[in-house]
Amino acid sequence: MANPAGIEVTGPMHPRYDEILTPEALNFLADLHRAFDSRRRDLLDRRKRREAELAAGALFDFLPETREIRESDWRVAEPAPGLVDRRVEITGPTDAKMTINALNSGAKVWLADHEDANTPLWENVIAGQLNLRDAIDRKLDFTSPDGKQYALHDGELATIVVRPRGWHLTEKHILVDGERTSGSLVDFGLYFLHCARRQLDRGAGPYFYLPKMESHLEARLWNDVFLLAQERLGIPRGTIRATVLIETFPAAFEMDEILYELREHSAGLNAGRWDYMFSVIKKFRTRGADFLLPDRNSVTMTVPFMRAYTELLVRTCHRRGAHAIGGMAAFIPSRRDPQVNETALAKVRDDKTREAGDGFDGSWVAHPDLVPVCREVFDRVLGDRPNQLDRTRDEVRVSAAELLDVRSTPGQHTEDGLRNAVSVGVQYLATWLRGSGAVAIHNLMEDAATAEISRSQVWQWLHNDVTLDDTGERVTRELVERIADEEIAKLPGAPGDYADARALFMEVAVADEFADFLTVPAYERMP
Repeated sequence: MANPAGIEVTGPMHPRYDEILTPEALNFLADLHRAFDSRRRDLLDRRKRREAELAAGALFDFLPETREIRESDWRVAEPAPGLVDRRVEITGPTDAKMTINALNSGAKVWLADHEDANTPLWENVIAGQLNLRDAIDRKLDFTSPDGKQYALHDGELATIVVRPRGWHLTEKHILVDGERTSGSLVDFGLYFLHCARRQLDRGAGPYFYLPKMESHLEARLWNDVFLLAQERLGIPRGTIRATVLIETFPAAFEMDEILYELREHSAGLNAGRWDYMFSVIKKFRTRGADFLLPDRNSVTMTVPFMRAYTELLVRTCHRRGAHAIGGMAAFIPSRRDPQVNETALAKVRDDKTREAGDGFDGSWVAHPDLVPVCREVFDRVLGDRPNQLDRTRDEVRVSAAELLDVRSTPGQHTEDGLRNAVSVGVQYLATWLRGSGAVAIHNLMEDAATAEISRSQVWQWLHNDVTLDDTGERVTRELVERIADEEIAKLPGAPGDYADARALFMEVAVADEFADFLTVPAYERMP
């Protein structure tokens, strides 16, 4: 079947791909591209101009031109069906096994991830859409290589909330008028076109998590996309609902404005803790000691600048009638080491207890075995209530200076911290390049966000002449290269198995120029 005029699909057409890449779907993607891609690129250019200002000494602050939005009374739409009670949410990619396990997990919501826990391998992009559609139709099953069978149970399944790729990523296998399409619009458009009515027929709706935004203007762009999409499909305005991840440093200063731009489509905000840490490093990577973070594992949610961010998020959301969703519990339970489990589960329980006590309406886990832990904590606080929207946290007052207070973060710069960053970064990229974006390393679920922390922290330490507190050795390119070789030698297989990942890690961790996102050069290495 010929593609519509001006549209080229360069990826291979595997069995059933024609069910997703229909002429109607391709025309819809082309309309989205022609309507919105120039604005998308303009907003990415705006990010670069802002970074140049930061490098020259500027700081973030609450926007004076939007003061009236922050100070006036308004509320977002009432919670949509399936999104009223969000006390535990599970995240993961859209491969068949994960789709089934997540929907069966007992979580209230499944973040179906086309972003950080997924690699944009062509087969993942299209097969993920097939899996989502089949799951909604209750036709999805899977048999693993060892013969184990997976199927959706007959009871209540988690509500599906799809996370498309961020505005910065493109889809090289779908071209419109000779240009790459936006990965965001491809992931959104294919799911919306094929599944919006299916979800409405089942009493839910087309729901999304929106990642990596840096301003309310980027939220405005999404809102305009939603308006066009709903009009095109003939469904009411406000049918789409979107939860925004506040996972960049600049977005923390525009939470009210982001909710306002999406208000008839808004389902709340999420504290995307790992990408937030990456963004702090990224935005102020050249500003010396004031923004120099210690070992990644030292930066807990209770350090001053992270505490200010989460407190402000809950207050902002509940003042506007929007859900506040907590951060990720990334621990992966071990079936071989009960002691590791006992220690880690205690930390997970403490983390979720803090979030529930602060007023969050729910939180994330990365593994089905953590769903009962998270649910137990929130059940204890919520009881029969579906959420904590009535806790407006009026006593919270957070200043720009508190959000910017990175310098007060306790901790050291250690060789173990450096080794962990290098090892995690290389191991993750090796798996990413093979097509898997969620990787269990040291009993933690690592995704693109944690890999970004690893490589950006190495870059920051190297380019700010950090001396390791425990060894007295200065962080140099030669030290990072040596540690990479030593850490790779500890891994399964031959060192050559990690050659591409090592080269990519060095490109994004020690080069003079800082790559905005490691997934951009990584994508160019992928077929």
